[in-house]
Amino acid sequence: MLRGARQVGKSSAVRHLGQSFDFFLEVNFERQTDLAELFRVSLNPKNICTKLSAIFGTPVSPGRTLLFFDEIQACLPAIASLRFFYEDYPELHIIAAGSLLEFAIQEIPTFAVGRIRSLFLYPFSFDEYLSAHGLDLLVEEKNNATAEKPLLEALHNKLTDHLRTFFLVGGMPEVVATWIDKADYQLCRSVQNDILQTYADDFAKYKKRVSLVILHQTLRSVAHQSGSKFMYSEVVGEAEPVKIKDALELLTMAGIIIPVTHTAANGLPLGAEINVKFRKFLFMDTGLLLRILNLEIYDILLSPDRDLVNKGDVAELFAGLELLKHGSPFERQELYYWVRLSKGAQAEIDYVISDNGCIRPIEVKAGTKGAMQSLYRFMELKKSTSAIRTSLENFGRIGLVDICPLYALGSMCRQTL
Repeated sequence: MLRGARQVGKSSAVRHLGQSFDFFLEVNFERQTDLAELFRVSLNPKNICTKLSAIFGTPVSPGRTLLFFDEIQACLPAIASLRFFYEDYPELHIIAAGSLLEFAIQEIPTFAVGRIRSLFLYPFSFDEYLSAHGLDLLVEEKNNATAEKPLLEALHNKLTDHLRTFFLVGGMPEVVATWIDKADYQLCRSVQNDILQTYADDFAKYKKRVSLVILHQTLRSVAHQSGSKFMYSEVVGEAEPVKIKDALELLTMAGIIIPVTHTAANGLPLGAEINVKFRKFLFMDTGLLLRILNLEIYDILLSPDRDLVNKGDVAELFAGLELLKHGSPFERQELYYWVRLSKGAQAEIDYVISDNGCIRPIEVKAGTKGAMQSLYRFMELKKSTSAIRTSLENFGRIGLVDICPLYALGSMCRQTL
């Protein structure tokens, strides 16, 4: 089962995989609503496949056919049937995908835990974006660089320029395809507008739980508070905190926002000592965030001294998303940060990760300058033996702190986890 926000490429990925099979049969439960009747009559997988084969004129043959249930959230009995496909027809290759799956799963009395493997999908990572441009050799050079062997300055500058563009384009597959084909920021913005409108249209499906107005206000507030502890009082309007909390939960379940929770970071697992009263929320894509904030293109492309502006804390957002995208796709990844809660203290670490049984802090800088007082304070308090500073600097090391360029953070952490 592929899980992720709408338009992150779930269906396209399955169709691409289907090309490696002799036969590919796709059922879309939003478009072909009448097919839901098959699953209401019987959940016997072989009977279902026989009827689907007759309807579509496509053989369903184990080992030769990939069966794809798309938009499966529109047919709860089809979700329930996956358990029986696993138990009674395990030799058949079957993939399910859909948007708002978390909502549908909640409505099923017994979800087939242990019988369905979930894969969590996100927008393109920076490496995937580069590969889509045919720059695999540049990715290889980046991934082979170290503190002892930093990149040539020309390569570092080229990657920084691509990163600047990626912040604006983002990783939504349709936007990336538009940029590769047309190289037109305004066209990319139009696609981003369409995607955001699609999400807004989906809000109507949540209205029994939270009003559309509160959902819109909360989502916009998440964008404006990106990089900071989320403050309920900053949400425009007079919504009650409990309703804003419900809106945040729904947007998180839909994959549109990602929580970053405070951890005391005294030991592993990091989730054992969290404080949900201190929580940030990341928007799911840099391009969509900057579109909501209506940031002017030149603010990113023409900022002086090769420093990326930090409007909307886009550097911190990018770093968090890269950590997610390079984590295991078989489980929902959690992100953590640390702030010293002592009265009058100001130390804060953007991200804290588990690295080979050790706790490793990550400090994000948007440009090439900035002190590391918080990082050193954390290392002193937690007796850390290593840390990461990620910025627009080339690879390097200062004492126990690894200097990692923003564009390499995800692949670097993947290699060390």
